[in-house]
Amino acid sequence: MHPVLLTGPRLTIREFHHVPRDIDALHAIFGDPEAARYLSFEPRDREDCADQVALYLDEAEKEPRTVFRLAVTLTGDGEDAVPLGNAVLGIEGTEAQRAAFIGYALRRDAWGLGYATETARMLCDFGFGELGLHRLAARLDPANLASARVLRKVGFQLEGRIRDDLHLRGEWHDALQYSLLEHEWSPAGTRVGG
Repeated sequence: MHPVLLTGPRLTIREFHHVPRDIDALHAIFGDPEAARYLSFEPRDREDCADQVALYLDEAEKEPRTVFRLAVTLTGDGEDAVPLGNAVLGIEGTEAQRAAFIGYALRRDAWGLGYATETARMLCDFGFGELGLHRLAARLDPANLASARVLRKVGFQLEGRIRDDLHLRGEWHDALQYSLLEHEWSPAGTRVGG
């Protein structure tokens, strides 16, 4: 595995570690009904979050790697920093298509501080830079106005509404599809290392 380490102005995005600190941090997001309300699954218990971190590590070992599920931490807190969020970039389609989706989720105490925007920018830098992608996409619940603002701020454009995209909690939910192309992206100065 070639570990991912992205450093931005305030945040560092790194691999998850299968340790209590990272599992508890993921559970603080995925287990919180308010933080998970726009995610594509029901809130998860701690054991499910431990399983998720194990899955993330398995995905990181695949060659070629097609899914990057990463921990978002504060830059000054070092390698052992407690994650305040998670970020994902997943390669889609064939190698020739050079396309991926991104996503992010933060614990509630990290909302409203610009961390989602910085995380999205770092994922774009990584995708268009190191991975050489042509297109990034993101889907979100139409009621998730904060995430829609983040995507627009980063430069994503709304492509349209996907009707009945997800069946969850006994009902169908639409999604909004956003995208950003490599020639539309202006790098934000993220340092890639690892």
